[in-house]
Amino acid sequence: PLVLLGYISLKAMKLGNLNQIFRADITFDNYLRVLTDAGTWTSLGISALYIVGSSTIAFALGLATALVINCKFPGQRLFRTLILLPWAVPGITATIAFLWIMQPSFGVLNFMLRESGVVDGDVSWFGNPGLALWAVIFPTVWKTYPFFTIMLLAALQTIPRDLYEAASIDGADGWRAFRWVTWPSIRRYAIVALVFNAMYVFREFDFIYASTRGGPNGATDTIAIRIYNIAFESFDLASASALGVLTFILVAFSVHGFVSWQMKSVAR
Repeated sequence: PLVLLGYISLKAMKLGNLNQIFRADITFDNYLRVLTDAGTWTSLGISALYIVGSSTIAFALGLATALVINCKFPGQRLFRTLILLPWAVPGITATIAFLWIMQPSFGVLNFMLRESGVVDGDVSWFGNPGLALWAVIFPTVWKTYPFFTIMLLAALQTIPRDLYEAASIDGADGWRAFRWVTWPSIRRYAIVALVFNAMYVFREFDFIYASTRGGPNGATDTIAIRIYNIAFESFDLASASALGVLTFILVAFSVHGFVSWQMKSVAR
């Protein structure tokens, strides 16, 4: 698939007809067209906002839940299972559920906001360009935070209890123990989890396409959605392939830079 993607990206073809691949001429115009298109950079910026917004909230929620279920209390196993359930729910199923929850007229979210006096009327979460990106971030956070919970819980369970006992003797309890013992011990795991989650969110398609299809007015037109729309709505398979190759290169360089940085950190 990667070889075919690269091959199609170099062909001078417009329609999504695969029979034209071998007859079309070789050209770099597809890459030039994609790189000079302002929509490409707009989609890249939207993708960056989508990644930062969803990953930040999901990480904070995952860290909080990991700290909670790392403690012993009655019903710990049941609580742990319930927290991890969103990760097992198919993306399209979660999207349908959130479409009902955030429905403007009879959705439970708007009902709660109206009853509490936060808003006076119906809020169109997916139809308002200023709110649409947040509307797709919420289900993404709900879907991805269990990944952080699992990763950080595994890291928390590797911390020797002796460190906390020593910190307690030195007078470090609560926030100080987290700052000087917990966080330094799980920091590398947290960074790895953030990178993997960013890669997952960067190519996320289900939530956005099923709810907004990149709208309204391009407010949720991420790179993944843009590639799909160019290929299957504009029928420009070659340009979509070029954008896909550029996206692959961007992710590959990002991961390479991260791995190199991690290896240097371990060497130090």
